Amino acid sequence: MSVTTSNATTSATAFARAQAVIPGGVNSPVRAYGNVGGTPRFLASARGPYVTDVDGNEYVDLVGSWGPALLGHAHPEVVDAVRDAAGRGLSFGAPTVTETDLVDEIRSRVPPAEKVRLVSTGTEATMTALRLARAFTGRDLIVKFAGCYHGHVDALLASAGSGVATLGLPDSAGVSAAVTGETIVVPYNDVEAVEAVFTEHGARIAAVITEAAPANMGVVPPLPGFNATLRRLTLTHGALLIQDEVLTGFRVGYSGWWGLEGLREGWSADLHTFGKVIGGGLPVAAVGGRRDVMNLLAPTGPVYQAGTLSGNPVATAAGLATLRLADASVYARVDAVSAQLRGELTAALSAEGVPHAVQWAGNLFSTFFGADAAAHGARDYAAVLATESWRYAPFFTSLLESGVYAPPSPFEAWFVSSAHDDDAVGRVVAALPAAVRAAAQATAPTA
Repeated sequence: MSVTTSNATTSATAFARAQAVIPGGVNSPVRAYGNVGGTPRFLASARGPYVTDVDGNEYVDLVGSWGPALLGHAHPEVVDAVRDAAGRGLSFGAPTVTETDLVDEIRSRVPPAEKVRLVSTGTEATMTALRLARAFTGRDLIVKFAGCYHGHVDALLASAGSGVATLGLPDSAGVSAAVTGETIVVPYNDVEAVEAVFTEHGARIAAVITEAAPANMGVVPPLPGFNATLRRLTLTHGALLIQDEVLTGFRVGYSGWWGLEGLREGWSADLHTFGKVIGGGLPVAAVGGRRDVMNLLAPTGPVYQAGTLSGNPVATAAGLATLRLADASVYARVDAVSAQLRGELTAALSAEGVPHAVQWAGNLFSTFFGADAAAHGARDYAAVLATESWRYAPFFTSLLESGVYAPPSPFEAWFVSSAHDDDAVGRVVAALPAAVRAAAQATAPTA
C-alpha cells in the first residue's frame, strides 16, 4: 500500500512563523531538516504507529519521539495515567509516592542502579554523573568517545582531533577550551587507544563515559568485549565507568543494553543514565548507580544537584505506566518489527545495487551508504563520516512523500514500536523501492 503526502503548505507557513521568533524555527536542531532539506513537517497528532501533520498527511512513524514511544503514540493506558495524575495537580515541588514507584521499577530492571535520582533531561543526568564521578574520585579528567553524544554538557561537547587520543577542543561556540581540555576524546571501539590513555593519564582519570550502544552517529554497536574492557580498565585504575542508556535504556530490552550485555557477562557500570522511555513521552531522566557514589548527592552528601520539576508527578506517572506495560511481549514485537524492516531494507538496497551496511543494536538500526561501509561496517565516528551520507537526503524525501516519517538525518537511529502492526510495516515496505532508487541515483556534491 502506497500513500503520497506531498502537500506541506501549512507546515511551510508554520515554519516561517516559527523562524521569526525561534532560533532556526525549532527547539532542537535536527528538527529543522538541515541534513535532508525541504520543509520540516509540523506534527499535529499521533496515535499508535502513525503521526499526522498540520496539513492532514499521515505517516508511519520511524522516529518515535526519538525513543520514548516504545508502545506507540497515545497508548490508552498511558494517557489515562497522565490524565489521572494531571487531575490531581500538575506540579507540587514536593515528594510524591509515584517518584519512588518509578525508581523501584527502574531498580528492579537494572539492580546495579542501587540508588536513583530523577531529573528532567538526559543532559541533566549525564552532567550529574560527571559531577559525581569527579567528587568520588577526586580527579578531573573524563574520557569520552568520538561520535558519542551525551547531551549538551559543556565538557562533553568535544570530538576527536588527529591522532589516537586528543585533549578535546570544543565543538560548540560558547564552550571554553579550558572546559573541554579536561575531556580526552578517543576513537570508539579502539581498545588500544583506551589502554594508551590510561597508561599516560590513568591516575588523573575520574571516569570513562560511553553510550552503552552508540546511536547518535547512526547505530554503531560496541564490538564484542569492548564494554567489558572499559569495565576492566576503569577498575584497574580506580576510575568510574558511566554507561549512558538515555536512548537504549528499557528500549532495546527489558533491562536495556546492560541486560543484553553486562548481565550476561557478569559486570556492570558504576553509574547509569536513563531517559526517553522512563518518561513515556514526558520529560523524565535519571542517574543511578552504586550506593556509595549516589550517596554523595545532596542532601546526604556534598555534591549539589536540584531541579524544580525533577520527579514531576505527571511525567513520572507516564513513565511508570509505560514501564509497567513494557513486558516480554512488547519487546518481542519491537524486536520482530525491527528485524523485518532491516531485512526488507537490506533486500531493497541490494536489489538496486546500492552498497550499504544496515547496522543495529538490539532493535535500534540505521543505514550507512558506501562501499567501505558495505565491506567493513562503520565501527567508529571516522568511518561514519566517510560514508556516502549524501545519498540519505533523497532517500528520506522519497520515504516522506510516500507517507513514511524516517529520522531527518543520516546520523540518527530508527525507532519502531509495539504498535507497528502489519499494515504499518507494509506501508514502509511499499515505500522502500522508490526511496532506494532515489538513493541509487544521487550524486556526490561537488567541492
